[in-house]
Amino acid sequence: MPKASEIKKHAAVEYNNRVMIVRDIERSVPQGRSGGSLYRMRMYDVVNGGKVDETFKADEMLTLADLIRRPVVFSYIDGDEYVFMDEEDYTPYNLNKSSIEEQVLFVSEDTKGLLAVIVEGSPVSIDLPSSVELVIEDTAPSIKGASASARTKPATLSTGLIVQVPEHISTGDRIKINTDEKKFMGRAES
Repeated sequence: MPKASEIKKHAAVEYNNRVMIVRDIERSVPQGRSGGSLYRMRMYDVVNGGKVDETFKADEMLTLADLIRRPVVFSYIDGDEYVFMDEEDYTPYNLNKSSIEEQVLFVSEDTKGLLAVIVEGSPVSIDLPSSVELVIEDTAPSIKGASASARTKPATLSTGLIVQVPEHISTGDRIKINTDEKKFMGRAES
C-alpha cells in the first residue's frame, strides 16, 4: 500500500469502496503546522465518471486498485468515442473523449507505447509514454541563423496541442514532446 505522497497522476486507487483514477495532484505545505505536506487529489470514478476532490496527509496509506494495462494503438474516432485496438488480441477499447481529453492531445495514428488502463473489464483511461512524436501543423516561419537555445514561439501540432518551440523549427517538422511537462524535447529522428 503506497503512501499518499507516492501516488502519481493516472494511478487507480480504491476510495470509499469505489475505484478512482487520480487525474491531478497538488502538493501543499501548510504554514506553522507539523506533519508535513498535504496532497490534494482530483479523482474520477471509473464507473460513473463522478469527480471527487480529496486531501490526504503525506503518510496516509491508500490502496491501489486492481487494474490491467494493455498495449494499444489508436484506431479511429466514432462520434465522441476514441477507439483503441489491443496490439495483442485486437480487442477494441472505446473511451469517451471527455474522460481522456488531456491524453488525446498527444495521440495520433502512429503514436507508439500507449497503454489502455482496464478496471474490472472496462477501459477507463490511456497511459501515455514519456514522450511522443508529432508533426507541427502551424508555426511562425523559421528564422535563419536562430540558435537552438534562443527565443521560442508557439507551434500548433497535428493533434491541436500547442507547445513552445525554438525559432529555428518550421511547419511540417516532426518533433518530440515530453508528455508530462508538455515541453519540446527536440526534432524527431527520421
